[in-house]
Amino acid sequence: MKRIVALLLAAMMMVVVFASCGDSKGGETSSTNSGSGSSEGQTFKNAGKGFDANVSDADFGDEKDATLKVWGPDEYTSLLTEQCNAFKDKFAGKVKKIEVVVQSESDSATMMQNDPKAGADVFGFASDQFTNLTNAKILAPVNAKYAADVEATNNKAAVEISMAKNATTGKDALYAFPETGNGYFLVYDKRVISDKDAKTFESLLKACQKNGKKFIMDVGNGYYACMFAFTGGLSLEGLDGSKQLFNDYDEAKVAASLKAFSKLMHDYKGTFMTDATAAIPSGFTSTATRPTKVGAGIDGNWDTSGIKKALGEKNFGAAKLPTINIDGTDTQVVSMYGYKMVGVNANSKFPRTAQILAYYLASEECQKQRAEKLGWSPTNNAVVDSDTVKNDVAISALLAQSEFSVPQANVGSIWDPFKAMGNTLIADETNPDSYDFKGLLEKTIKNINS
Repeated sequence: MKRIVALLLAAMMMVVVFASCGDSKGGETSSTNSGSGSSEGQTFKNAGKGFDANVSDADFGDEKDATLKVWGPDEYTSLLTEQCNAFKDKFAGKVKKIEVVVQSESDSATMMQNDPKAGADVFGFASDQFTNLTNAKILAPVNAKYAADVEATNNKAAVEISMAKNATTGKDALYAFPETGNGYFLVYDKRVISDKDAKTFESLLKACQKNGKKFIMDVGNGYYACMFAFTGGLSLEGLDGSKQLFNDYDEAKVAASLKAFSKLMHDYKGTFMTDATAAIPSGFTSTATRPTKVGAGIDGNWDTSGIKKALGEKNFGAAKLPTINIDGTDTQVVSMYGYKMVGVNANSKFPRTAQILAYYLASEECQKQRAEKLGWSPTNNAVVDSDTVKNDVAISALLAQSEFSVPQANVGSIWDPFKAMGNTLIADETNPDSYDFKGLLEKTIKNINS
């Protein structure tokens, strides 16, 4: 009898041991927290194995029949809807409804801060808005298990830009899921611009002029106009409160860069045009009665699919930004480069489900779909190394330009001052041979921190 009791006790102990190991999909018992944030010092055996290996039904807790609102930009709406429907099918019974609403990433942070409780449960936003969102405590910290996997599967820069200090732990923690690199590059019509022409600003403008085509850049937009100063060596060094910090730049070199760009704009007046990027795909479009108007332009990966459609795959060209000659030296143009992220509203009524959906939308599967269908540059290492990316000239161009860029993070009130600077450079009354570009730079810096 004693032997039987001992065996029964041993069996019961084994059951307890196995039960404490988590679910059958490998989730640790600590992994079901809705948002613990930091994965530092914790070991998650499925980190690096992707979404499916790290999510189980237990992660939803007692949430069921969840109703979520998701914000995404117009060009992503159709695919985003497909991905949300796939998520519902993947977790049948857990989600009742997912409403997809068009909302530009550039404005989503402002909308969330205006009324967080009325905002989306899951939303996309640009990396320069990250600090404002975390300071306003709008972003929920990422579940530690998911964070460990994101850190293991995405590029380091994208992960670091998505981290902030966790007020509870005092340690850096992931507060958003990186979903795509975000930047701009050179696009061109290969019938007008050769790959060799695309290497320098001078040669591509000359080719456009020779063929009676326009070069378009949104000079009156601070997001693009910052390149005029960045190319001369100016860089951003984060924020001190609301004050924008800069590197120890050489004022004379930055002024020389401003002069070089202004001179090109004036030397090629009528060819070098300032306009919104929407004018680029429309300018590449030809009809039976109207030929293409544009030869080249500076645009981002958000317009890639429209440009390819306008030009056709055979005629579509893309490359990193060209060089510009500054005082006799061909100098690589430096741009702004950031990331788009997926955030979870800390006010969501379904925090676990919202967290899992955001994790899914930033997963390898969804990043690959965006790369294939929209031309968005991935942050997931496996997708970056895939043939989809290697064979896509636009994504390759963006990744190449990212090596010559200033990170779009911890950005203050730079946009309007850079906008004003760009408009000054191209203005008819600005004489590149006599204008005080040093004074323009000083005024721009002053306005940024005024």
